[in-house]
Amino acid sequence: MLDHTRLTTKLTTSYNAEEKIWSGAGTQSSYNDDLTIAQLIFNQLQSEPEKVFQISIAENTQLTRGQMLENATKISAYLRQEGLIEESHNVGILARNTTHLAALAYGCLFNGTPFSAANPNMDEPKILDLFNLIKPQIIFCVAEDCGKATSVANSLGAKIITIDRSITGVTSIADILTTPLEKDYKPECFRRSRDSTIAILHTSGSTGTPKAVTIPNNPILFEAFSYLGVNDVQYTPSSLDWVSGLIKLITSGINGTLSLISEEPFSPAHFWTICENYNISWAMLGVSQVALLVNSPEINANQLKSIRYLIIVGGRIQPKTVATMESYLPGKGIQCMAYGMTEMVTPLANNFSTHTKPTSVGRLLPIIRMRAVDENGKNLGPNEVGEIYIDHGQHWSGYYQNAVATNEMRDIEGWFHTGDLGYFDEDNYLYVVDRKKDLLKYMRMSYYPNEIEEVIAQMPEVAEVCVFGIWSELKGDAATASIVIREGSTLKSTQVVDFVASKISASYKHLHGGVQFVSNLARSPNGKVNRRAVKEAFLKANQIEEK
Repeated sequence: MLDHTRLTTKLTTSYNAEEKIWSGAGTQSSYNDDLTIAQLIFNQLQSEPEKVFQISIAENTQLTRGQMLENATKISAYLRQEGLIEESHNVGILARNTTHLAALAYGCLFNGTPFSAANPNMDEPKILDLFNLIKPQIIFCVAEDCGKATSVANSLGAKIITIDRSITGVTSIADILTTPLEKDYKPECFRRSRDSTIAILHTSGSTGTPKAVTIPNNPILFEAFSYLGVNDVQYTPSSLDWVSGLIKLITSGINGTLSLISEEPFSPAHFWTICENYNISWAMLGVSQVALLVNSPEINANQLKSIRYLIIVGGRIQPKTVATMESYLPGKGIQCMAYGMTEMVTPLANNFSTHTKPTSVGRLLPIIRMRAVDENGKNLGPNEVGEIYIDHGQHWSGYYQNAVATNEMRDIEGWFHTGDLGYFDEDNYLYVVDRKKDLLKYMRMSYYPNEIEEVIAQMPEVAEVCVFGIWSELKGDAATASIVIREGSTLKSTQVVDFVASKISASYKHLHGGVQFVSNLARSPNGKVNRRAVKEAFLKANQIEEK
């Protein structure tokens, strides 16, 4: 059982007034400093081999630790036989959360072969763009996507292997798993250092071409989840193309929890079923998924009685959604807002005090240092908004084969330039205001879209909202809103415009660009609202050309 007091008091953030730098309290690692992620997982799977390690809900399968270890080692040995022996050799994955996905990932870890997953729902040209960044030697896919994967593989000269069912003329994972393992097999991972790359994740590409983020073999990046134990049951709907999916894969392997997977798309009904049938104790959900749960008419506290720890990730969330979700958690359940970025994997700040500071992302995790910096590179003090710079003190190999982007992200002193605007309050809690690139100007006055979004979200009939600017040379970015209203609502656009004007005195923040009601908001593959895509849809629907 999780101890709320222990978790909250563990996060102590200090402020150096002279340097204007905030730091998380140092801590001794819970893991052996001499071991890598791959070694820790290998060792964990060797213990209690009969204990159930994974349950695939949609496929109705179970794997014990011993079975998972056997499958992973066979895949590892196969990769070596196929000539994937250098760290520059990569594996591509185009698959959902199916039975053998974890064994595939662990097999890559044991062989020291970085893997990179793409979302199978993306179109073929997008998948090709992502895999062209890393040029995998083998692409593993589910049979349903074999045609798409084969086309991509042919363009890259890669081999195709299916990981669920067999297809005539295509190697399947069953062929690998039925091959006896050599008696003298030893994991190649024991020769890899903590600085070696185990995975390559892609950024969302919301600001342009996606970048390939290298993830190191360092357990300290997952120290924030060291409280997990063998009695915990973990679930996240994310697959390995998203950092939350990678976090669950690794923390389950390191800590020996029971991992629940499902290839079914996320829905409140499916989540309630999983909670009731499998007693989830730990769940990591995106902001949009939590919003769906809160707005579900079937939600009740009894369905969530097993949850000890609910982590909310993926962007800003409205305070009323936080409060409503917390009201349904049992007394021993903990809701946590987490702030992080793909480049550093680990959560950078956690907020366990969502009831008192619902708009904060929390205090800093151990090893993390932060500062807020103005446009001239000057460090700012408490309650002053600037770009957030972060130092986690760990090795990072950068963006895969992209030195220019790497140097833009992390400076020579080791500080990551996040592009997020934020500040710390007097209690050393961090607040993320907006993305630096989202800063808008109207009539020469600056404003952030989320300021207006937070006001509109107060309207009971509003389910979701996205604010963006429609630019003109004369006036700049006129605030405009696309809104998803609740079923049965009769809300009118003029009511929204008037409501914003009544709540915000500054006229340059009013909805001069208008309001449009839509059935849904465009999202990136990771589930975040894609502001640029929402704006483009608005411009197209209204036949507007910015000028």
